[in-house]
Amino acid sequence: MVEMQSVLLAMVAGILALLYAAYLSYRVVRSPAGSAKMQEISRAIQEGANAFLTRQYKTLAPIVAVLLLVIAVGVGVDTAIAFLAGVLSSALAGYVGMQVSVRGNVRVAEAAKGGIAQALSVAFKGGAVTGMALVGLGLIGVASLYYVFGTLMPLIGYGFGASLISLFARVGGGIYTKAADVGADLVGKVEKGIPEDDPRNPAVIADNVGDNVGDCAGMAADVFESFVVTVIAAMLIGLSLGSGFVQIPLAIAALGGISGVVGSLFVSIGRDNRIMPAFYKGLLATAFVMLALSYIYLTNMAVGLSIAPASLFATVIIGVAVTLLLFMITEYYTATEHKPVRDVATAAKTGAGTNIISGLAVGMEATALPVLVIVGAILVSYMAAGLYGVALAAAAMLSLSAMIIAIDSYGPITDNAGGIAEMSGLPDKVRKVTDALDAVGNTTKATTKGYAIGGAALGALALFVAYAEAVHLTVFNLLDPAVVIGLFIGAMLPFLFSSFLMLAVGRAAFQIVEEVRRQFREIKGLMEGTGRADYAKCVDISTATALRELAVPGLLAVLTPLVIGLVFGPAALGGLLAGVIASGLMLALMMTTSGAAWDNAKKYIELGNFGGKGSDTHKAAVVGDTVGDPLKDTAGPALNALIKVVNTISLVFAGLIVAKSLNIL
Repeated sequence: MVEMQSVLLAMVAGILALLYAAYLSYRVVRSPAGSAKMQEISRAIQEGANAFLTRQYKTLAPIVAVLLLVIAVGVGVDTAIAFLAGVLSSALAGYVGMQVSVRGNVRVAEAAKGGIAQALSVAFKGGAVTGMALVGLGLIGVASLYYVFGTLMPLIGYGFGASLISLFARVGGGIYTKAADVGADLVGKVEKGIPEDDPRNPAVIADNVGDNVGDCAGMAADVFESFVVTVIAAMLIGLSLGSGFVQIPLAIAALGGISGVVGSLFVSIGRDNRIMPAFYKGLLATAFVMLALSYIYLTNMAVGLSIAPASLFATVIIGVAVTLLLFMITEYYTATEHKPVRDVATAAKTGAGTNIISGLAVGMEATALPVLVIVGAILVSYMAAGLYGVALAAAAMLSLSAMIIAIDSYGPITDNAGGIAEMSGLPDKVRKVTDALDAVGNTTKATTKGYAIGGAALGALALFVAYAEAVHLTVFNLLDPAVVIGLFIGAMLPFLFSSFLMLAVGRAAFQIVEEVRRQFREIKGLMEGTGRADYAKCVDISTATALRELAVPGLLAVLTPLVIGLVFGPAALGGLLAGVIASGLMLALMMTTSGAAWDNAKKYIELGNFGGKGSDTHKAAVVGDTVGDPLKDTAGPALNALIKVVNTISLVFAGLIVAKSLNIL
């Protein structure tokens, strides 16, 4: 009875989330879209984003087909079907969110004429579509597959499919967005001294397209797979404790989806026009409703199990608390109102070098508190309910994904709105509104990255436990050379992976810089504003380069665990997973925080501090921001996907790896 109730609850919550997403989408699209000029710019962004996403999915199709065949033959047809469902669900989550984002941007720019409150309302509704669609698709996917197959093992394939799309969405979208951004800044701001989003800059449309394919579609795919693989991993760990424990993570995820719908209704700006407190109201409301519903569910439906309902509820509290703490910690290190960002801005007074040193130091320092929070959460949840408690805490944390992604996706929408306001020549008062929204958007994008990284670490830990159970390992011996080999290769992998991505951004940005310089040099009247830039050329360069650079990082993530597992055995692969989780967590936190600190330090100077726009301090900060761009929006976020792809593929092929180690194959 508990089993069917949990599946039904997840289906109902998923359908509710999708219906709410459809309603919000309708509200956004019905909002005024501004002048013909504004709509023309928005259409150009929309066409570029659609072209990239279509070409990306076509590029991935052969890879998916090969893996589908390998899984069907090597693991089983059910797992292969679930894998394909995971691929399609993850791709759809990103696609739906991006479609609303590229339509909401121009409507936010138009709404900004009426002030911050009106613009915030439209922007948040647009972002909430992504969050609600993501959770709705995830709940329906996991619940329906579990109901159809009647067993958990095929669901590992669903998680792997979602992880694979997340990896490529993060890698491709990240390379695209930062190549365009870096190229536009280096020539436009630094060399030509023109404002951000100036229509004279040939890379400006590509830059705005990148915000959508990287920060919206990429983040949606990323958190979608974190959400589903964490729930699946917790269900797998619960399998050894009994069927009742299998159902609880799915039910908690469903309650989180319902809470997200309720919490979104509380996002509203006060008379002081402060934006961040509006989001905190929605987040706290979501957390409160989530805890209340979880308490009611556990005290009524988890009675008679080997772990007391109070202990299970304690782990849910821990998961929610981790979300709130990571959100606040990341905001402290990345918001313009706080000391770290202002210190980075102050360092720019003596040049780009000191600005970069300060930003790196902030990023390194910012690893400490999140890691201590995660360590504390692991310790307390383990004391409450063992390894299952750790997995349930992770599932509770990811159950808040709808609200978190709503807050995140608000960012690229407002960033685009500012670009449209600048390019269409709207009054300065409109740009002041969009700048205020965008500055907070930079912080929300950073805070949600902290959430995504923390969720990836806890989710990967649950996957790691599930892998250890699948290969029947209870101890990893650090005196075993094979384990040490796996550990060191795993710790190295995030660094090598990040290197490939940053070099890819550098190569793509080089081409964008050369193209932008060529157009300024060859198109008569471009700098004076009488000539017209060829935006399509920069869009095409970013698209082609990003998709060309997908292969090597993707193969590195997929093949490394298979090679280590098949050559050195299950224990060595366990060592690799531990190394990837530990070093990937630290590196991702450092890179995303440093990048966001540099970005907002630049924004702080642009508000008129230390000389304002065009000053030497500002130019130094732009260099720091340029260095940080591939860290915070390409390599850092992509490490989330790397950590989980390595873990899920290990779990999918665990049976083959064990068979090979026993010389059965």
